[in-house]
Amino acid sequence: MLEFLNDLLWGKVLIALLITVGVGFTVASRFVQFRYFGRMFRILSASQAFQRDQHGHLSSFQALLLSIAGRVGGGNIAGVAVAITLGGPGAVFWMWVVGLMGMATSFLECTLAQTYKQSEADGTYRGGPAYYIARGLGSKWRWMAAVYSLLLLVTFGFGFTTLQSYAVATSVGDAFGVPVLYTGIALAAIVAAIIFGGVKRIARVSEVLVPIMAAGYLIITAIVLVMNIERIPDAITLIVKSAFGLEPMIGGGIGAAILMGVKRGLFSNEAGLGSAPNVAAVAYVPHPANQGVVQAFSVFIDTIIICSSTAFIILLSGIYDPSNMADVGGVALTQSALADHVGDWGRSFVSIALLLFGFSTILYNYYLGENSVDFLSTANRPLAHAFRIAVIGLVCWGATTDLGTVFGFADVTMGLLALVNLIALIGLFKPGLRILKDFDRQIAEGNEQPIFEARKFKDMNIDLKAWDLEPEDVERLRARNEAAGTLQSQT
Repeated sequence: MLEFLNDLLWGKVLIALLITVGVGFTVASRFVQFRYFGRMFRILSASQAFQRDQHGHLSSFQALLLSIAGRVGGGNIAGVAVAITLGGPGAVFWMWVVGLMGMATSFLECTLAQTYKQSEADGTYRGGPAYYIARGLGSKWRWMAAVYSLLLLVTFGFGFTTLQSYAVATSVGDAFGVPVLYTGIALAAIVAAIIFGGVKRIARVSEVLVPIMAAGYLIITAIVLVMNIERIPDAITLIVKSAFGLEPMIGGGIGAAILMGVKRGLFSNEAGLGSAPNVAAVAYVPHPANQGVVQAFSVFIDTIIICSSTAFIILLSGIYDPSNMADVGGVALTQSALADHVGDWGRSFVSIALLLFGFSTILYNYYLGENSVDFLSTANRPLAHAFRIAVIGLVCWGATTDLGTVFGFADVTMGLLALVNLIALIGLFKPGLRILKDFDRQIAEGNEQPIFEARKFKDMNIDLKAWDLEPEDVERLRARNEAAGTLQSQT
């Protein structure tokens, strides 16, 4: 049954919906992910990266790091290796396609998450697909919002948390000989110390952890690329030709390349799943589309940069042999490939990278589950504490358990999660474009930082309290309106 559902969802339904939403919004938005590509990098400028929100909210940069902490995980190391093993080098090309389309999808879903976010009593925000379904599509669709929340809880809060713990523990065990039980206990203890501090503590940990793990992985990739610089054009040619069946049969042919590229690409960058919007909504930004731009960039970082790094490490190595891939795959393939480039310490490096990637993803998965629990039973503290204890137990248990069935089940629930969210995004195309047009208009008028005037969008059923502007933005808006009024009277 799991195999049948997987084939149906990933082989037919989701490919059609991903293309519909990704290509459809790309065209309707006039290629927003490319028009604002340069703007994405501004969030990494020194003034932005070290800026702290003066009023207690998470900053846009913190939300970016939190989403990268979730997107960048085992899928970037083990998932890419699996895709190449089963789908051939061509799967990497389709990962790129999914990533570029996914940038537009992520822009739409994260902009909607910001637009329909909800204010909390402690001054924080909550948001995500459950909230934009319930508010954007209307109360009659609240059942669909509840279904989404339940799927998110099962998939990320429980399933993927367990899988990440398993991946981390087995990798550490293979590289350093540490028993998986000890790794599981240590991991559970550290996770417990962080998650009881709430989303702000998770964000502070991500601020430190994400740049270190991403920079380390990119540095080792750069070393590999320099060592094999003359072979890079051949690797790219192999990827492109294999994607269209122009090479001898590798993996499962062109069909397997597309399927594995789409499946592993979505698993890695999560664009269309609706997971990232849950953390995109927690930040204060002066305009919803601003966070859409930032989150589109996180898809680029995950798929086009990090996944490609793993792909080139594998394809440029002497280990990769498409005619004999039966004995090596997943993390072991990436470890063996890096060891072939830099020596045996490469195996340990991959294990450490997977440890950091997996740990950050567990924290991210926890927050997604917590957000679901809060939507299903608002402000239920005993239930929230019970969920935290369950997550800690799953981290410890997952490290010691063979999770083959869990992998299959998680693939199905992830597919259903994407199905619900993509249907919702199609229904919310017009509101998403309306917010983007407001952003475009202000940019065209010369306003470098657009400001969202929520009362002009009351008909969209947004939470006006969640859009109380911070004092500096109120002042900028007042000055802007006064200048516009003066110009109008002169005209």
